[in-house]
Amino acid sequence: MEKVKILVVDDESRMRKLVKDFLVKSDYVVIEASDGSEAMDKFYEHKDIALIILDVMMPKMDGWEVCKEIRLTSKVPIIMLTARGDEKDELKGFELGVDEYISKPFSPRILVARVEAILRRSQNKEEDNILEFAGIHLDKNAHMVIIDGENIDLSYKEFELLTYFLENKGIALSREKILNNVWNYDYYGDARTIDTHVKKLRSKMGEKGNLIKTIWGLGYKLSTDNE
Repeated sequence: MEKVKILVVDDESRMRKLVKDFLVKSDYVVIEASDGSEAMDKFYEHKDIALIILDVMMPKMDGWEVCKEIRLTSKVPIIMLTARGDEKDELKGFELGVDEYISKPFSPRILVARVEAILRRSQNKEEDNILEFAGIHLDKNAHMVIIDGENIDLSYKEFELLTYFLENKGIALSREKILNNVWNYDYYGDARTIDTHVKKLRSKMGEKGNLIKTIWGLGYKLSTDNE
């Protein structure tokens, strides 16, 4: 199994070494950057960085600018380090999408514990975004469906419908329940709209479309059984 990569960004080499030593002891791979500009270069160079520890006050590009640029393209977890204990700074960090905010001086052991907690949360979120069943692989983040190794092109509502079926596999779902959850409560359309979408979805799923069973007088169920 590949080791987790962490980008540590700080213009103080002593601080970088301190953080790196504790992270390496915990079996992480550490990539270093001494300013914001170098941080962006390293971030684009290494596509598999799992977390960033980012100092606020740095030359060339400060931590806020780095965070802003990263958040344009990535949701990678970011821990912000700062010498200030200013509440305004902390709020600014969270507004920019910072996951954790740690004031200097700090305990390196506490920092490692925070890193581990954030990575666990991040991993759980990713797992929640992948749904798999009977050869169907659905990735919520990438908005992608693969069936038996083949990409399936679904409309937005077909994708939402399949997601709902996968999240409730084996459960008989009424048309009203499907309308409420996929089209939301403010949708007042005819329940026949579901039948139309299910028909299209089944067609695009090929043989796997047979997994969506019709429950006469009620609605549908995603299942491998023959009921």
